[in-house]
Amino acid sequence: MYGKVRARLCALVRRMRGDAGMVTSEYAMGIIAAVAFAVLLYEVVTSGQVKAELQNIVKRALSARM
Repeated sequence: MYGKVRARLCALVRRMRGDAGMVTSEYAMGIIAAVAFAVLLYEVVTSGQVKAELQNIVKRALSARM
């Protein structure tokens, strides 16, 4: 029984080692996607309407009585 369990664990470890991480092209695509999302988020947050709403929220928070 110990031999079967050990063989199964060794097979799982070998399979996991074969696909342990991302390759360079996957890193590049991930970085491109993250940058694109950051640019989109920046554009939304700095747009006139959103900027005005955020300023109103901050003003209300700072003028609130405690």
